[in-house]
Amino acid sequence: MSDQLFVVTGGPGAGKTSLITELARRGFHTVPESGRAIIRDEVQSGGDALPWADRQAFAQKILERDLDAYSTAQALTGPVIFDRGLPDTLGYLTLCGLTVPPHVTATAKATRYNRRVFLAPFWDAIFQQDAERKQSRAEAEATCTVMRETYTALGYKITELPRIAIKPRADVLARQVAC
Repeated sequence: MSDQLFVVTGGPGAGKTSLITELARRGFHTVPESGRAIIRDEVQSGGDALPWADRQAFAQKILERDLDAYSTAQALTGPVIFDRGLPDTLGYLTLCGLTVPPHVTATAKATRYNRRVFLAPFWDAIFQQDAERKQSRAEAEATCTVMRETYTALGYKITELPRIAIKPRADVLARQVAC
């Protein structure tokens, strides 16, 4: 079943969420990014599992939510497209220079997606910061690099998405997951 589970990864502000939204509009099963939802939950509840407060706790919450999403997605038929996958947690911790707990590495190695992973490269023209995305352009570029390295080290084949408008970009991805 993991052959039908596809990941879109990359740095923040590269158009991943807009792409996922367009694919959902077209009827694809999609899984939203966990990070933004966790940030909203933590801010609302006064928690500190936030990327600007406790990055390790933030990463653990992402891992837990992504494991649940992965489990749920396995019951779906047809392609399922994730806005980030479990290996992104490993990449995030690496990027932050934090200790990667053994269970994070083990989960990233054992919980597999389709071998082809789609990378939304850093795209300066569309990059924007907001209340939840506080990374600088340099951090966004570094995140993209780390995600490419992380997925490659785990044996995934990276397919870089073109820097084009959302609808044609969705056409590119839709054709590739339909194969």
